[in-house]
Amino acid sequence: MGIEAQNLEIRIGARQLLAPMNFHIAKGDHVGLVGRNGAGKTTLTRVITGDMLPASGFVHVSGKLGYLPQSTHVGDAQQMALDRIMDARDIGNLLKRLRKTEKEMTSSDPAVMEKAMNRYDRTLAEFDNAGGYAAQSEAIKMGMALGLEESTLRQPLGTLSGGQRRRIELARILFSDADTLILDEPTNHLDADSIEWLKRFLQNYPGGFLVISHSTELLDETVNRVWHLDARTATITVYNLGWSAYLKQRAADEERIRREREVAQKKAERLMKEGIRLHAKATKAVAAQQMIRRAEKLLAETQPVEKAEKVADLRFPTPAPVGRTPIMAKNISKSFGSNEVFTGIDLAIDRGSRVVILGYNGAGKTTTLRILAGQEQTDSGEVIYGHGCKIGYFAQEHDTLDNDATVLENLQHVAPELDNTQTRTILGSFLFSGEDADKPTSVLSGGEKTRLALATLVTSKANVLLLDEPTNNLDPQSRDQILSAISKYEGAIVLVTHDQGAVEALRPERVLLLPDGDEDLWDDSYLELVTME
Repeated sequence: MGIEAQNLEIRIGARQLLAPMNFHIAKGDHVGLVGRNGAGKTTLTRVITGDMLPASGFVHVSGKLGYLPQSTHVGDAQQMALDRIMDARDIGNLLKRLRKTEKEMTSSDPAVMEKAMNRYDRTLAEFDNAGGYAAQSEAIKMGMALGLEESTLRQPLGTLSGGQRRRIELARILFSDADTLILDEPTNHLDADSIEWLKRFLQNYPGGFLVISHSTELLDETVNRVWHLDARTATITVYNLGWSAYLKQRAADEERIRREREVAQKKAERLMKEGIRLHAKATKAVAAQQMIRRAEKLLAETQPVEKAEKVADLRFPTPAPVGRTPIMAKNISKSFGSNEVFTGIDLAIDRGSRVVILGYNGAGKTTTLRILAGQEQTDSGEVIYGHGCKIGYFAQEHDTLDNDATVLENLQHVAPELDNTQTRTILGSFLFSGEDADKPTSVLSGGEKTRLALATLVTSKANVLLLDEPTNNLDPQSRDQILSAISKYEGAIVLVTHDQGAVEALRPERVLLLPDGDEDLWDDSYLELVTME
């Protein structure tokens, strides 16, 4: 049971992400996949799981595979969240039959209703005999361990927040009894307690798994092998070591490569000088050419030294002039079906103000930002936009990006006044250079989508930024860039985040506590609530 790759090569356009190579994940292999942003980690997982085709070679999966992608816009909006989790096992088919029969039992046709009632008893007995109730109890416990109340699990998926849907998908994959797991940023939207539970689950997981995560704590406590995907050579270096030992070995390898490169450069320089000297003599021309070719070959065969990782040059825009109060929310309320999210919220966003919204998952934080951004309608009350208000909205699920458009086209949609050269220059500062600007947005990793969404903000001239989990999927260097940009921005910011560092960079003046809608002056005692949400 596991994953076997033979002669696997991955390309995006003309760019080679992975040179042909073999690898495997067997039972008990707990693998951390690391590498620079944009190196191709997410693309590799998509090829392994069959979402993308390789340029050459193949991947063979034996046993059941569970895959958590970064983007989790999946599932029937009308399906109950608990049913979505249980669908991951064979018991899900019986559950679907039960739900269908329950619906038919409400038919106005007596004959249909009677048949459904008889069928319901038989299906319920099958469900019980198959261990359905025990599995249901297990699914509920798993959901609760990931911060989902039982009442939330019994709601339709369409009524849940983005963070709750992400937790449902993670619970579904972990509940699936898969032989091998592929997890891409599984800690996104998890609070501290849920992350601790996830660590214990992975530590005790008997099968194999491959995880991509920017949480070094998760990697340190759960993996026994590290795969380093090197963007320089398009190869995977396998370290049969835990995380801490890998870091030491990686540093030693880079130092060895640096020394070898220095020695090779010095030797090549001597050969090149001697070749040039001999070339001046007609009788030595052949020897000179041989020396020059040896020098070039020596440099070509020496592995390049790893350069410092590039990060996006992120500076939020100088805000356009605006009146005293760009956004005023009066008595806004929101419900999804019979589920009331919040009611009677009043919030004034003044020019240059800094507000953080706190609340447990499902309390309505993302919904509030979407209403303020004009992306969603309030059930009651109103949102009034002041003179000159220009909103820049960063959606945690990147809903503002057009997945059918290219990277370049997405930026052109936001800033049509820029010519092609200006647009590409901006994209280059966000590490989308050359052919990367022409890639379809749908193939971008989570970190790349975050960078693109931030690029659209930078060109927007917004005077109010609505930021929903802006540091998700980012490496430490890119995260530092965002925190610096947040701290220096002169316009108003309304922030939703689980990242305590982002709140500290914001230096908020006020806090809005959901779902009650209580507003208070900021006090650092609220910081402990940030990672607990």
